[in-house]
Amino acid sequence: MSARIMDGKALSRQVRAELGARVDRLRARTGHVPRLDVIVAAQDPASLAYVRMKRKWADEICIEGESYELTERTAQGEVIGLIERLNADPAVHGVLLQHPFPRQLNENAALLALGAAKDVDGITPQSLGRLVAGLPGFRCATPLGIVRLLEHYGIEAQGKRAVVIGRSVILGKPMALMLLEMNATVTVAHSKTVNLPDLCREADILVAAVGRAEMVKGDWIEPGAVVIDAGYNKVEGRAGDVGDVDFAGASKVAAWITPVPGGVGPMTVASLLSNAVDAAEAALG
Repeated sequence: MSARIMDGKALSRQVRAELGARVDRLRARTGHVPRLDVIVAAQDPASLAYVRMKRKWADEICIEGESYELTERTAQGEVIGLIERLNADPAVHGVLLQHPFPRQLNENAALLALGAAKDVDGITPQSLGRLVAGLPGFRCATPLGIVRLLEHYGIEAQGKRAVVIGRSVILGKPMALMLLEMNATVTVAHSKTVNLPDLCREADILVAAVGRAEMVKGDWIEPGAVVIDAGYNKVEGRAGDVGDVDFAGASKVAAWITPVPGGVGPMTVASLLSNAVDAAEAALG
């Protein structure tokens, strides 16, 4: 058996083309385009590079926006004041707080101040609360991208056993809740789970989001399972990104698998931009 590839790069291109058409219609009807503003730590090269990629794709489909860089001298009151100003500005449709913040700042307080209305990344406590309650709202970009991959490739989650390895509030926990919305039977595991390989072998859908390079081995996977690798790790002496799954071993067993790179990552950005367009359409009628 050789797993079929879930190509997030190709699907993201399709999603962005559809978003571009929606933005064109919005501009023709209202004279406005979506605006997504970003708050990012200036001293974090990885975050800055990620924001540049998001901005490049946003520019391609005419989503405008400003970037605000935080430094080690930025005070908590400045951040909260900025967020309150962006919340009150009707020209701003979405705000992204790019993790991580500088150490002296309380990121949780910033997320609470942002709230749900413009949280197009779906990671504030208010947005996550709406997900738990099953209420409408912006869903976390990475799990949303994974859901769209499953839907695009016709992979049915209803009635299936899903295992999510990872319990972060930006990936593992919302992923489990979104799989529950799809009527899967979900188990959340993590690095401290006893007999983790045995548990993974029970999964029809396995989502690896633990942040450990190639932790999930091929013999952890049930033949014919769907494997979603949401990990991005740097390994000394190896070029490029490495996922949480041993791709070479897993692809010999799984029915479907996402590559790293080119799987979940592009769909995370596409889903963020999709949320931003949704927000603009709602705000502009």
